[in-house]
Amino acid sequence: MPENEPWEYSLHIPNDPRAVTISRRTLRLILTMHGLIGLVDTAELLATELVSNAVLHTKGPAALRVRWSGGVLRIGAWDADPEPPEPPGKSEQLGEAEGGRGLALVRACADLWGWQPSSGLGSRGKFVWCDLAPA
Repeated sequence: MPENEPWEYSLHIPNDPRAVTISRRTLRLILTMHGLIGLVDTAELLATELVSNAVLHTKGPAALRVRWSGGVLRIGAWDADPEPPEPPGKSEQLGEAEGGRGLALVRACADLWGWQPSSGLGSRGKFVWCDLAPA
């Protein structure tokens, strides 16, 4: 049973594709230790998409943030690029087979998702997030 007290973790990551795997494994450990094993598979998928976008489509550092509050898990990725993320499904409509499906997957699997302009690590950027609630 998940604990009722809110908690939050942040993992600052370099602009390195290996950071995606490190983020995913760190998230699995956090959720397991907090008794949220039922959310691990979906949360890993969502975090992979968010962190991949932050690492592959920007040139600066990024961060993974995981927060539990009020019975909801929020997973988010901060990156230094202030430009909004591409709307889900736009790339698919343009016929791109290999890319552009990340946020559509987030939209389909999360209970709620969004983005906001943000600052972190001393520079402007954006924070793309999604929420999951235990079933």
